[in-house]
Amino acid sequence: MARVNNNIITQGLSGTLGGTLVFRQVGGKTIVATAPRESEKAPSVKQLAQQERFQMAALYAKTQLQNPSSKAEYEAGRPADSTASAYAIAVADFMQAPDIRQIDLSNYTGKKGDTIQVRVTDDFLVSSVRVRIENGDGSLVEEGPATITANGLDWSYTATAANASLDGDKITITATDKPGNATVDHKTF
Repeated sequence: MARVNNNIITQGLSGTLGGTLVFRQVGGKTIVATAPRESEKAPSVKQLAQQERFQMAALYAKTQLQNPSSKAEYEAGRPADSTASAYAIAVADFMQAPDIRQIDLSNYTGKKGDTIQVRVTDDFLVSSVRVRIENGDGSLVEEGPATITANGLDWSYTATAANASLDGDKITITATDKPGNATVDHKTF
């Protein structure tokens, strides 16, 4: 792919030339690339699933940009040096689920007021983190929302119920982003 700056011949040019070259305008620059060709093979099941997912992402982005407050969020989420549009940011947000990077149980001993710390990242915004604590036999001890900490990366859950024994207890973390993508991770005592 070639990039052309300040060239009087290609300035403002967009479209296809002879079916072999494609010219596009991106951020005031002219981008030149070879024209894409369609594959002669039938798409695989995975390719069809990805195409459907991308189509849903495009519909999501279009809907988000029709809502003024959501559009403003995606506009504000654009990196300063990026030529990506709010639409592209919304599509990427739909395509990428949150990432649970760390579950810290070192401050949880089963007492009311103990905390569980979770580090979660996302390409745009983590909207919620839920914590579920179950005994070894699968019975529910408690569950509820975690709150974001001052650093913007970590979420903290404060226990509201006493838990007599932690043997075999399972902690389940569910992180959700703006489009509703959810990531689940577990940690066992």
